[in-house]
Amino acid sequence: MKVSVIGTGAMGSIYASFFAKNGFDVLCFDVWKEHVDAINEKGLRVSGISGDHTEKKLRATSNFHELEDRDLYIIATKGDSVGSVASKLANFNLKKSIVLTIQNGLGAAERIKKFMPINNVLLGVAQGFGASIKSPGHAHHNGMSMIRIGEINGGLSERLETTVHAWEKAGFTSKGFNDIQQLIWEKFICNVAYSGPCSVFKKTIGEILNDTNMLDVSIQCGFEARKLGDMQKINFSFIDTEKYIIDFGKKMPLSKPSMLQDVEAKRKCELSSINGMVVTLGKEFNIKTPYNSVVSSIISAREKEYLN
Repeated sequence: MKVSVIGTGAMGSIYASFFAKNGFDVLCFDVWKEHVDAINEKGLRVSGISGDHTEKKLRATSNFHELEDRDLYIIATKGDSVGSVASKLANFNLKKSIVLTIQNGLGAAERIKKFMPINNVLLGVAQGFGASIKSPGHAHHNGMSMIRIGEINGGLSERLETTVHAWEKAGFTSKGFNDIQQLIWEKFICNVAYSGPCSVFKKTIGEILNDTNMLDVSIQCGFEARKLGDMQKINFSFIDTEKYIIDFGKKMPLSKPSMLQDVEAKRKCELSSINGMVVTLGKEFNIKTPYNSVVSSIISAREKEYLN
């Protein structure tokens, strides 16, 4: 199977390394030239909970046209870049290909739908991963639990089973789910609870958990997301949202959400897909979202300062 990982950042690097290490033909895409050059010259190093391994049986490129004619496309970019990727994939013949998009937050399917049919598109949720880029060509991860995959409109299918099997062969724990929207929303609540507050306070997840005031902001952000999910009749697997958020955080106390990593590196972050999405949906459903509105405003103001 020929696999392309589009967006070889922290998470994408882990995906690419494992697929290549386990015999897949892997071609990575990223716009970060130093990262691409380092991978091609020295290999892709992944350290952390899975050990410390440098994989050389893969290639990276910044030329999107080289990605044509692949069996599996894994979109691992930030949420606001998914539309741009879809606009380029739309130029390829994808009839025999599967596109799997794995992002934090909401809106990936809707962004893809603007540029191409979603007949061959699956949605994924990375559960229990905490990853960062240490330097060009080197990614580190603190956790690795499960890759959950599902059809956009629900149900199980042969292509879903094929995709899950590929991830398992690549060394991941993976499973196909009948209702992927439930899982996306459940992770979304935790993303909302930690991404924005960690970025505002510049703290790890564990530091948020250990401070009563910061934790209250985190929980309230999550509550606002839960209310919106209930409005959309998401079939949540839990009743106690506060416990769910805290239990999620306790599994990765040393982790810095990718949004905080972006803020610290003075990069554009995925605010619009996470805390900003709560504000957007709140306006759509006429529900007040004061905590996420303030958190989003603070992060947006900081972004403007360092991006301009």
